[in-house]
Amino acid sequence: MTKEEENILLAEGKMLPVMEHFYTLQGEGAHTGKAAYFIRLGGCDVGCHWCDVKESWDPTLHPLMSAEFIAETAAEHCKTIVLTGGEPLMWNLEILTSRLKELGCTIHIETSGAYPLSGHIDWITLSPKKTGLPKEEIYAVAHELKMIIFNNNDFKFAQEQAAKVSPTCRLYMQSEWSKREEMYPKITDFILANPNWQASVQTHKYLNIP
Repeated sequence: MTKEEENILLAEGKMLPVMEHFYTLQGEGAHTGKAAYFIRLGGCDVGCHWCDVKESWDPTLHPLMSAEFIAETAAEHCKTIVLTGGEPLMWNLEILTSRLKELGCTIHIETSGAYPLSGHIDWITLSPKKTGLPKEEIYAVAHELKMIIFNNNDFKFAQEQAAKVSPTCRLYMQSEWSKREEMYPKITDFILANPNWQASVQTHKYLNIP
């Protein structure tokens, strides 16, 4: 297959760069502890310096897979599917999500919101980054807002982002993993003063699962 042919299939969403896919428990946010099949797509240009999957940034490092094949593989394991990355919205998700819906799946996505929505998504976890702010249209449809707290300035950024989502959107603060001992006491104090927020913890890291 030529590079031009690959690019056409990517644009159509028939093929996607899949970094990894696996069956595990959701570790974060509103669905913590639930079984889910994760599809991690390669490619991200948001560039968070503390990203814990920087190997996902370059999509050319990851094999192209048929969107229908990865959908069928995922649905064999579980009917809750999480699309993550990288930044999954860099890609056309129409074919992948259409096939997942045909197979009876509920589809979650974890996104910075920096790219337009595509595909059929049932649950949107919006995690805005200062280096690539969300598209305005995603704020109204996000189901949960997950703000990563790396330093004290992130509390202000979190409040600014929370002001843009719908009243029904759930608000989460989660420490960047390496700063957890420093930031969770501050997150606790913040939530006690602002009880519309909840704390999110990367429970999968404590459970030592993917």
